Amino acid sequence: MIAKNKRSGKILVVDDSPDNIFLVKTILEAEGYTISSAKNGASALSKLEASPYDLVLLDLMMPKMDGYEVTRRIRQEMKLQQYIPILLITAYDTANLAHGLDLGADDFIRKPVSVDELLARVRSLIRLKHSIDERDEIALQRQDFVSRLTHDLRTPLVAADRMLMLLLQGALGNLSPQMQEVITVMARSNTNLLSLVNTLLEVYRFEAGRKTLVFQPVNLSQLLTEISGELTLLAQEKSLAINCDFSDDLNTKTLRGDRLELHRLFTNLIGNAIKFTNSGSVTLRLYFQPNINNIITIEVADTGVGIPPQEISTLFERFHSGNHKLSGSGLGLYLARRIVTAHQGTISVNSELGKGSIFTIYLPVKQ
Repeated sequence: MIAKNKRSGKILVVDDSPDNIFLVKTILEAEGYTISSAKNGASALSKLEASPYDLVLLDLMMPKMDGYEVTRRIRQEMKLQQYIPILLITAYDTANLAHGLDLGADDFIRKPVSVDELLARVRSLIRLKHSIDERDEIALQRQDFVSRLTHDLRTPLVAADRMLMLLLQGALGNLSPQMQEVITVMARSNTNLLSLVNTLLEVYRFEAGRKTLVFQPVNLSQLLTEISGELTLLAQEKSLAINCDFSDDLNTKTLRGDRLELHRLFTNLIGNAIKFTNSGSVTLRLYFQPNINNIITIEVADTGVGIPPQEISTLFERFHSGNHKLSGSGLGLYLARRIVTAHQGTISVNSELGKGSIFTIYLPVKQ
C-alpha cells in the first residue's frame, strides 16, 4: 500500500464548541497538519500575537466576540509580519456572509462540514499563503540586493569624487588645460552617478519600510533660502535668476518635518527647474492658508520647456522618464512624492509646453 503524503501547515481553529474543535482537529491532524485551538475570539487574537500560523479556521457565531469582529481586528488592527488566510465556518442559516468576506476573510465553509470540502479549502488557502510568502520573500531579497548594491557602489564613487576634486585643486601639481577639461568632465560624470546611486538607495529605503524620518520644527522660508543659495551658481551658469516670494507671516512659522528629507525634496525640484529652463527665471513661492486646514503651500515655478500633457499623469511614477534629452532616471520625482506623502502632504504639477511648469506642494502645519 502506498502511504498517503502528509500535509504541512500550522492551523488555528477558533470555535466556542469543544465538539466542533475536536471534529475539525481530528480531520486535519490525520492529514498531517499541526493544530492549535482557541475557544473564543480574545484567546484567538492572543495566540496570533504570540505565534505565526498558516491558516485560521474561524467559527462565525461565537458569544462576546463573533467571527466578524475577530476578522476585522486581524485585518485592520493587528500588525502581523505575514499574511494569514481566514476560513469562516458558518451554519447554513447564517446571513450576510458577504460582510465577513468584505472584512478580509478569504473563504467560507458551511456546517455540517464535509470532510472532502474542508480539506480542499484548507489546501487551497495554505497554497495561497505559501505563494504570498514566497512573493514577499522574493521582493525582500530584491530590495536587500539593490540596497546592498547601491551602498557598496557609494564607497568607490565617494572616493573617486574626492580624488578628482583634489586633482582639480592642484594637489598633485598644475594641470594642463586639456587635463583640466578631461578631469572636469570625469568629476561631473562621477557626481551625476553618485547622485543617481543616492537617489536609488533612498527609494528602496522607503519601499522596504526602512526609512525613518526625524520630525522636528522646520522653518521653510529659511530652508528654501538656503537651498536657493546653494543652487545660485548652477542658475548663474545659465543666466537664470532664482526669485523668492515668501509671505511675511512665514518668517517665523514652522512645521514639523524631517529637515534632511525636505532639503532633498526641494533641491530636486529646484534643480530640475533650473535644468529644464534655458532662459528666464525660477520662482519659489511660499504662503500660508490658515483657513484651509492650516496648509503651507510651496510652489516651484519655472519658465522652461514645459511638460507634454501625455506625460503629466505618470510623472511621479517609479522609473518614469520623459522624452526630453535632459530627462534622468525617472526616480527623482517618484522620491519627491514619497517624501511629500511621508509628511502627509500632496504634490501636483501644472505645465504648458514652451511656457514652463509649476510644481505645487501642500504640507500640513502640525498644531
